[in-house]
Amino acid sequence: MRRILVVDDDPHVGRAIQGWLRDHGFQVQLADSSADGLTALDRFGVDLMIVDVPMPDISCFESIRLFHARAPAVPLIAISGSAVPNGSEAAWTGRPELAGPLGATRCLRKPFKPATLLDVIDECLSQAVPHRRYAAMLGAVMNALGEPQSDVRMGS
Repeated sequence: MRRILVVDDDPHVGRAIQGWLRDHGFQVQLADSSADGLTALDRFGVDLMIVDVPMPDISCFESIRLFHARAPAVPLIAISGSAVPNGSEAAWTGRPELAGPLGATRCLRKPFKPATLLDVIDECLSQAVPHRRYAAMLGAVMNALGEPQSDVRMGS
């Protein structure tokens, strides 16, 4: 069962996303702040993160950077219902080439349809599989050579 971390300060949004995802076979961990989300990320191995921006406890895009830095191999979907800084609405269209510099795999603007979220999750998880295989192969080679490895978090 795929595990997803949802970080959103609005409990209604978090529970709605949790319900949609559970109905489609995902295990979902909720967090209502960046600090709780980072703790949950450390505690539970996750396959994907959904992070609301901005969060009240941290500046706008800093949460994306923190989550990405903590688990760089885990796809991150940034969601926002707020006005986007600098009027950069294009960054919230879900185009990965614009989301990448932020540390997000994809971005979605609230409100979005459950089917849209599920499609984006499917794309992110599909793209993550080759990367994880490569990372696992690299780890095996490093082990065989007796080289020390850095701790890279990846969901299973």
